[in-house]
Amino acid sequence: MPSSSSLSAPRRALVTGASRGIGAAIARCLARDGLDVVINCRSQVERAEALAADLRVTGRRVTVKPFDVTDATATRAALDELLAEGPIDVLVNNAGVVRDAPFPAMKREAWTSVLSATLDGFFNVTQPLVMPMVTRRWGRIVNISSISGVTGNRGQVNYAAAKAGLIGATKALSLEVARRNVTVNAVAPGLVDTEMLEGAPVDELLKLVPARRLGTPEEVAELVAFLASDRAAYVTGQALGVSGGLG
Repeated sequence: MPSSSSLSAPRRALVTGASRGIGAAIARCLARDGLDVVINCRSQVERAEALAADLRVTGRRVTVKPFDVTDATATRAALDELLAEGPIDVLVNNAGVVRDAPFPAMKREAWTSVLSATLDGFFNVTQPLVMPMVTRRWGRIVNISSISGVTGNRGQVNYAAAKAGLIGATKALSLEVARRNVTVNAVAPGLVDTEMLEGAPVDELLKLVPARRLGTPEEVAELVAFLASDRAAYVTGQALGVSGGLG
């Protein structure tokens, strides 16, 4: 049954960082489940437009909204435009960057850019959208964390700190809004077959994964789609791994 069944109009989802990889797979799953989808990207607009065109065959309204989640002013302006068109019922905070380096050699820019994309991005996008959800007494917020935020990972002190912080924010916010039928959860992917793994020693990394394979973006997206649905109404404040047993 489509997730929009309890409303007169289809629910609308905003997925940040959705032009490729896990974000694109999430957009596909949500459109399949009957939601209208807003695809956010920072720079890859052509790629996002191609995805939107592909998803419109589902009959859903799919739009592209470029903005940089680290830019508070631009983000607020973009969200005001979206809210003027109607509510955002589902928010998936997927935007993020990776700047791996051993901590003693890590540049300040690598630290600040990763934390800004994940944590400032979470605040800049979520804070303007959460009160409308509370007022309407329905909402779903899903934050894409990482197994690195749960277990840590060599060469990713910045990324692990950002993703662990996102889990903490998830748990705290869920306590504030649960009574209003707004759920807040985190999904923590492990090794997923996306462009982020290019150049990584995948064969060696797979030795750490009990399932002995990479995950797929679609496997992550299916969990997000569940958390965004009415079926997950009693699931909130959780950090759920999609990691093949890693961590």
